Parts: sequence; structure tokens; C-alpha cells
Amino acid sequence: MNSPWLRSLFCSLVCWCAGSASAIENVTLQLKWKHAFQFAGYYAALDQGYYRDVGLNVRILEADPATDPVQKVVSNQAQYGVGTSSLLLERAAGKPVVVLAVIFQQSPYEIYAAPNIHHLRDLIGKRLMLEPQSGELLAYLKKEGIPLEQIHQMPHSFDADGLMKGYTDAISGYISNEPYYFRQAKYPYQTFSPRSAGIDFYGDNLFTSEQELRDHPERVKAFRAASLRGWKYAKEHHNQIINLILAKYAAQYTHDYLDFESDQMIPLLQPNLIEIGYMNPSRWQDIASTYADIGLLKPNFPLKGFLYDATEPDLTWFYRGLAIAALLIIVIGSAALSILRINRKLNLSLNELHAAQHALSKSERHYRQLLETMQDVVWILDPETLRFHYVSPSVQQLRGYTAEEVMREPLDTALTPEFSAILKQQIQQNMARFLSGEAHDQVYIEEVQQPCKDGSMIWTEALAKFYLNEETGKVEIHGVTRDISERKAAQDKIHFLAMHDPLTGLPTRNLLNDRLEHALTTAKRDHTQLALMFLDLDKFKPVNDRYGHDVGDLLLQQVASRILTCVSTSDTVARIGGDEFIVLLPTIQSAQVADNIASKICEAMRQPFECGGHQLQISCSIGIALYPEHGKTGLELLKQADIAMYASKDRPPESFANPT
Repeated sequence: MNSPWLRSLFCSLVCWCAGSASAIENVTLQLKWKHAFQFAGYYAALDQGYYRDVGLNVRILEADPATDPVQKVVSNQAQYGVGTSSLLLERAAGKPVVVLAVIFQQSPYEIYAAPNIHHLRDLIGKRLMLEPQSGELLAYLKKEGIPLEQIHQMPHSFDADGLMKGYTDAISGYISNEPYYFRQAKYPYQTFSPRSAGIDFYGDNLFTSEQELRDHPERVKAFRAASLRGWKYAKEHHNQIINLILAKYAAQYTHDYLDFESDQMIPLLQPNLIEIGYMNPSRWQDIASTYADIGLLKPNFPLKGFLYDATEPDLTWFYRGLAIAALLIIVIGSAALSILRINRKLNLSLNELHAAQHALSKSERHYRQLLETMQDVVWILDPETLRFHYVSPSVQQLRGYTAEEVMREPLDTALTPEFSAILKQQIQQNMARFLSGEAHDQVYIEEVQQPCKDGSMIWTEALAKFYLNEETGKVEIHGVTRDISERKAAQDKIHFLAMHDPLTGLPTRNLLNDRLEHALTTAKRDHTQLALMFLDLDKFKPVNDRYGHDVGDLLLQQVASRILTCVSTSDTVARIGGDEFIVLLPTIQSAQVADNIASKICEAMRQPFECGGHQLQISCSIGIALYPEHGKTGLELLKQADIAMYASKDRPPESFANPT
């Protein structure tokens, strides 16, 4: 480089490149609502200097009900914005928006309704406050067959009072906001989630304009990377970010409110399953198809240009390098060969990246479809806080609660008090065994009873295993829960049939013996009396012979019902075969009590029976044995009552007797 002119040109170009790299650029991020934990990642990126590290001075603007973030960005009043999945509709309307990253893998939108709204169709003819950019809720209503023209849509008041004070019958809202105020006011609200209809859109998407991407591709890339870095920091340091929000952005909130909001927002990131910011083109296509199905979008809407490709290498500096090389070809000709070699490596890396992205996208899509269509519920539980980090959407089919509702609450609310106490103790014991290395591969199986949203109970079987999360260094419990109600019902039925007479529904001899032994144990301990009656029907055989067994069976059923009306609910009436019955009175004050009940039964038997169009007249004989006078074991009492019954047949009209 002996030429002064070449030296001067080279220095100017180097200074130009260096100046471009080091200059601090001012940009604006337009939020979609007022400052809150909902935007924690951007506050973290600014506070931790991540934006400054990439040469950006970022101004974060909150919104109000009149703010349109999309219009702010496309008009270049802001370079970046936060929007919903309705950005698809904005793109279709001709606004050149580009989605840079997905922050929430699941949408936080739900419909909250007054307690008298039990089903979504109850909203027909009612008032609904629906906020802007909540297209997925319109899709939800239309997919559920709710005519939008039959709902009175009202401007949103943007607070929970709109519903609690009766200004409307339902409002749209975030799982992180409205429920907090409802619970503070003890307001019994109803929740309707789009996910119950299979609508699960992305939420709070970072976006920019085509102009910004075209004019400043490096800045876009840097802003996106710094923002996602901020979200990762906010996920791990939510208490620190809450204090930052209170100090610099939203002093009107309480720490308790922001803590509640963070508890609801962090699971939406799904950091244990998917990298923060990741977006699946196939899922965006599914969102577009959902909009198309309800007429909000044309079929097969093209996504080209709408989704930012984060894997695409930024070749701006490469082209600048080529320009410099062209001007200084004589001086640095060898650099061209080096650039070509780098370019080959870049192309090879790019192909590998695209192949990896395709495989990841396919895997993520299949994994999500599996989780969202399976009937079993997949979950991840923190054994220390006893809160769920992840719950698959199928929980709504099982118990009526959405996955978000389950993740908001501790383990206690997902179980009955009885099972909650048992399982918490078992989790502590099994956690200690896992940490000691005793049970690294142990799979635990438990049958538990769980409450459903409609107030009913359901039996489930849970398979669980402890895992060490290598990323966080914390222990997690991964599990699968399935419905075993039918199996439990079958087991209960088998047990009932084994212990009860199929004709009369009365206990059989097996169940009678169990109750008799228990009654004898209590009587011995408390020094009380009990009575055992042996009852046999008179004139029953002629009924069977004359009218047939069908009429005889009807008669036995009516006899059982009449005996039950003569005793209390604590007494046991059993059928031990044919026309023989046993009555156990576990506690009596005197022998006279047993005699009175026997007389009552005899009188009931003397009344005519109407069976199969026939009027039948029968009677009965009863023998009574008392503990401890006539025996101290169940076998002795049954024998003495049997003897007394046969003796009573010769002693009318009472038709009952005690052992002599």
C-alpha cells in the first residue's frame, strides 16, 4: 500500500465500518398494555445491560386502551412491538408486520363470566367485554357455535370490576390478572378457556415491520437476541424483576399481585420443554387455518415474509467485506479467497441448521400433538414447592380444570385432604431416597381420588418418577395420570356382589359375620348387650309351588323391604338363604327392646302382600339370642337363635322366642 490515495481510502473504509459497529442506536419498544410482569424480559434486558451490549438504547413504552401497537410499529413511531396472534389478521389486512419471536408458547387469554353463566352457550343474548386483538376468543366462540351477532359486545373496562359490579356478564382477560382480583374479592367467577375447544394460539409475540428488517437487519437480530436473553434472566430471577417493576415501572401494584402474575406467566414460557422465543411455522399455519375455518382469514394464507428466520445468517458484513475487497483488490486480493472459504463453511452450516430446524420443528409438532390429543395427563411437579411446572391440556377432559388453573394452585387443591396428607409425606420420603441414590429408577404407582371442577370426585392412577433437571440442577417429579373410575366401579361392584344377596340387596352371611364380630368386640369392650334374630317365613313354600318362583322372588324382595322399615340404619338385616333372614341389633338397652322389634316385624309380615297381581298372606317365626346371656361368640349366638326360632313355631301368636 505505497499509494497515498489507497492508504487514505482504506483508512476511511475501516473507520466507516468501525463507526457503524460502535454507534449507539435509539429504538423504541411499544408494549401492548401497561407495565407489568407480562413484559418482564424486556425490563431485564434493559436493566442488565443486554441492549447496551449490542449497541442499542431502548425506550420501552406502555400502552393504554387507545394504543394500537401495530400501527405504532408500521408507522415507525416504534421499531418493535408486542402483539397477539392476531398479528396474522393484521398481516392479511395489508400491514407489513414480521413476527420475531414467540414469548408465551400458550395463550394467556380466557373468558371470565358471572357465576350464573354455567356454559359458554349461556352467553347468547348476554353482554361481553372483549378487548382488541383477542381474535382467538372470537375463534373460540365461533367454533363453539356461538353466533357473534347474538352477543352484545361492549368496550372493555380493562379491570375486573366490570364483571364484579355487574356492568357486563363476561369479560376477556389474562390468567395472570383478573383471577387475582376475583380471589381478593372472593368473587365466584366461571372460566372458559379456548384450549377446551382445541384452540391454543401463541401469546405475546415480539414483532417488527418489514421496513425495519429491510433497513436494519443487524439491529433486528441484535434486539431479538438481547430480548430473549432478558426473558431467560427474568425466568430465573422473578423476585428481582418484581422489585425492579415496582421501583421503575409500576409502583401502583403490590408485590403480592406481581408475584401472582409471575407464577401464572412463567409456566406459559414452557422453559423446560421449548427454548424461549422458539416458534413453529406449522403451528402458525394451524393458527391461520383456525382463523380461516371461521371466516376471519382466507384459506391457505401464506406465511412467507411473516415469520422471521432466526437461523438465517446475517450477510451484511460479508457484503461490506466484498465491497472493500473489490476496491482494494490489488492490496488485499488474498482476502477474497479467504471469504470464499468462509462462505462455503457458512453455506454448509446453514444447510445443517435448516436440517436441524426441520427435524426440531417436526419433533416439536408431533410431541405437542401427542400431548394435546392423549387422554392421560402428563405433568411435571416441583417436589419442594409442590407446584406443577407443566400439565398437559388433557387435564381439562379429566377434571374440568384447564392446565393453567391447575398450575396456579399447589398440589393440595388437586387432591382430597385425605390423599394430600399421605402423598406429601410419601414425596418427602421418596425424595430423600432419590437424593441418597437408593431409588434412581424407582417408578411409583398410586391410586388417588381427585376433585373435579363440577364438584364430583374421580379415581385416578398416577405413575411417577424422580428426575434431576441437568439445566437447573433441581429435582423434578415427572408423571402420568389416568382415569380409573370404570375400573374402581367394577371392583366396587364385584365386592358388593360378593357381600350382598343379588335378589334383595341385603348382606350375605360373609358380611353378616364381619359385622357380628365387630359388634361382639365393641360389646365386650363397652360391656353392652346385643341381640341376634333368626327369622324364617311361614307358608312361603306354598307360594312358590302355587304361583311360581318369579312371584316368590317378588315376595322375598318385599319381605326384605318390610324388615328394613322395622329396624334402624345401624342394624343389619341379612338373607342367608331361601326364606331365612338374620337381624343383628349391635346395641340394645334391654331384652325388651329386641322383643319389641321382633313383634313389629311379625306384625309387618302379617299384612297382605301384593305380588304379581296376587294378594298373598304369610307370617314368620323369630328366634332371639342375646349377648352375653345366650352365648359369647357369633357361632354360639347363631345356634341359639336358630334353636329359639324353631321353638317359636310352636308358640303362637307371638311367633318369636328366646333360648330356654
